[in-house]
Amino acid sequence: MRKFFAGLSALGLAAAGGAMLSAPAAAQGEYRQKISNDMRKCAPGKGPAVRVTVSGIKSASGKVRVQVYRGTKADWLESGRWLNRIEVPARKGTMTFCMPVPASGTYAIAARHDANGNGKTDIRQDGGAMSRNPSINIFNLGKPSVSKTRFDTGSGVSSISIQMKYFG
Repeated sequence: MRKFFAGLSALGLAAAGGAMLSAPAAAQGEYRQKISNDMRKCAPGKGPAVRVTVSGIKSASGKVRVQVYRGTKADWLESGRWLNRIEVPARKGTMTFCMPVPASGTYAIAARHDANGNGKTDIRQDGGAMSRNPSINIFNLGKPSVSKTRFDTGSGVSSISIQMKYFG
């Protein structure tokens, strides 16, 4: 589990918006969009979007951040390569997010509970979750391969459920 938080730390660094990796100029505008959690975008007939249910949030302190990445090795958990980010005050238990995506395709989701809201990864307090709930082990240093986290979505609204994991 300790290694899971190395990946959680990578999510924190990626979320911090470090230097963007090289990308075609047209594609750069698609990255790093901070958006609100507008559930109307997941209403029947809307999309493309993903309704993300995050369960197991330990407390109502701090913030929960959910980010969507293209489902590629080049983008997954790489600094500045997230497409959309939603960040809201945490609620204990389960929270639901509507994450719009640019088009039907393959994506991966990462969520982080910054329990004290300091913007840093605090291994003993913060939680993390990823689409498809991959197992975490010492061999992947807490950053599961994109093949373990990616999923396909169509032009409508897809739904996924992910479980927040904590160190202690």
